Amino acid sequence: MKRWMLSLVGALFIFGLSVGAPCVAGAQSKRAISFGDLVTMHRVAESQVSPDGKLVAYTVATPDMEANRLARDLWVVAVAGGEPKQLTRSGHESGPRWSPDSKRIAFLSSRDGAAQIYVIAEEGGEAAKIAGISTGADNLLWSPDGKTFAFTSEVYLDCKDDACNQKRDAEREKSKVKARIYEHLLYRHWTHFSEGKRSHLFAVAATGGAARDLTPEADYDVPPFSLGGPDELAFSPDGKEICFTANADKEAAISTNGDLFVVPVDGSAAPKRITTNPGFDGGAVYSPDGKTIAYHAQLIAAYEADRWRLMLYDRASGKHTNLSENFDRSVDTIAWAPDGKSLYFTAEDRGVVAIFNMAAAAGSEPKGVVRLFTVEGFGLTPDGKTLIFTQSSLQAPAEVFAAAAENGSGVRQLTRHNAERLAQLDLPAAEHFWFDASDKTKIHAMLVRPPAFDAAKKYPLLLIAHGGPQTMWHDGWSYRWNPEVLASPGYVVLLINRRGSTGFGQKFTDEIQDDWGGKAYTDLIHGTDFALKKYPFIDGNRMAAAGASYGGFMMDWFESQTKGRFKSIISHAGVYNQESEYGATEELWFPEHEMRGTPWSNPAAYEKWSPKKYAAEFGKYKTPTLVICGELDYRVPYTQSLEFFTALQRQGVPSKLLIFPDEGHWILKPQNSELWHKTVLDWLAIYLK
Repeated sequence: MKRWMLSLVGALFIFGLSVGAPCVAGAQSKRAISFGDLVTMHRVAESQVSPDGKLVAYTVATPDMEANRLARDLWVVAVAGGEPKQLTRSGHESGPRWSPDSKRIAFLSSRDGAAQIYVIAEEGGEAAKIAGISTGADNLLWSPDGKTFAFTSEVYLDCKDDACNQKRDAEREKSKVKARIYEHLLYRHWTHFSEGKRSHLFAVAATGGAARDLTPEADYDVPPFSLGGPDELAFSPDGKEICFTANADKEAAISTNGDLFVVPVDGSAAPKRITTNPGFDGGAVYSPDGKTIAYHAQLIAAYEADRWRLMLYDRASGKHTNLSENFDRSVDTIAWAPDGKSLYFTAEDRGVVAIFNMAAAAGSEPKGVVRLFTVEGFGLTPDGKTLIFTQSSLQAPAEVFAAAAENGSGVRQLTRHNAERLAQLDLPAAEHFWFDASDKTKIHAMLVRPPAFDAAKKYPLLLIAHGGPQTMWHDGWSYRWNPEVLASPGYVVLLINRRGSTGFGQKFTDEIQDDWGGKAYTDLIHGTDFALKKYPFIDGNRMAAAGASYGGFMMDWFESQTKGRFKSIISHAGVYNQESEYGATEELWFPEHEMRGTPWSNPAAYEKWSPKKYAAEFGKYKTPTLVICGELDYRVPYTQSLEFFTALQRQGVPSKLLIFPDEGHWILKPQNSELWHKTVLDWLAIYLK
């Protein structure tokens, strides 16, 4: 850890200069960030290095306030450096994938309706549309031999061709009856009700033509509806086989299982399952020689926060090898070194997301390569010498970077889409610190000072509790709950990675099970007390607390437990009544794991960790509370917020309810986000200024 911390100091210096981070000299000429600044930031993502190692394709999304959506286009930049070039302008693009000869880029575009596959030359020009599918395309891949595109699409199980799917969709849209009938659980997820479709794996010739369903009649989704993502599909090096992840369990609402399957691209055989682990297997990547498949796996069933291990599957023998059992972090995105001797992967680690390297042999130890702030995606040049990655910090949104693959040295910033705006803003760096919990466990935290900071002044404190509960505060940029924006009116923002957070070892993560208002709560309180002692510029008489999802639960918990210590509370999508939450949420494995059973098998836990149990206390302290929710939130149904708000109102607690009928768990539409920020900042100003 000491060696890494010394390296981090130097890396911070390099990174700070490269992104134009605020420095002491000239800081007075800069201004505080506003929502207008936040919403106009360009969102860089999906970086893909070309097979010849010369270019990086990526997307840039910018909120379109009038259209109330993100406009996303395709860009390229040279690995050697230089000005990026914009390739598309429709504002509907995503998922760039290079042709094997590096001359073309395939991507998905919804410019004409449902997302379809397009191809454009690397130098730009008019994009050509590959023959479409009425149900749209997602999770695009281009085969290494250049002959095939793989993608996924949601189709009806009993439809044998696209004409059938198109007809069924048209009939459903035309029908005046919008009722739904279900006979099993998981009838809705996040923001959508099930319409009787499944996401299937398709292949289509790169020259166009009819797409082949490689998982016909499969009553499961590719990739899985949860935990899975765009990394859940992979071509073999010869382009003849695809490895994918699917959850074939019938009881999907209580299963986090995901297994690896392989299927021939020509559709000559049915998919073959190659893993039987009861937890989740995913993120498959073939070795350069095609003999081995690397993937990550969770070994515990029905637990979405189990540690991800780095696994190897030998295709000839069928043997599985656990490479990272002794590495107490979760392995995320994986990439092989071109020589096939080692693997690179990302993992959360103590407040950042880092890139590690590990030999592809049992008994090897991972070594940190890039550990600056928050890596959001990465790849390797074909010679294995350069890492290409997108990265953000609390001071700056994601941009594309390059560094030496051997040791992460020579960090270079390849894109600067937000440099002009960032140069105008006073964005204080996050200060990382540690404190002892009540049981002497070391807890990590970050503090963001307000702009134009003056150590002689006293500033109000805003404590923000993160969600999950098994997630982590990263030193990374966010477009929701952005600490810099929330600090901009003159507040100190405190972020604490309390018990249950990821990135600090599995034991630390597991300690929140059946203890939602226990150690996690005391960690937040002890962290606040520690910050008050450590930073004399914090005004302990002017403090507010806020959080969403599990953080919203914690705010509902704070309402009774903090006894009026905080001047204001903001609860977004918080769990208020564990029993009614269980009956209306979708992924039932989550509450059943967290509460060690169902409401009828372990009612004591559901009662103990429900803020509603302590509702009589709300009226004693009357902490002013802002309650926010989205009506399309099926993870924490908005009725949880209604129950909480009713209890506040009936006891005379100063409170306000903000409901978004067209949003789910997160407030994503730009105009809605504008109202969210205005309401939150106005509320804080009333009670902290």
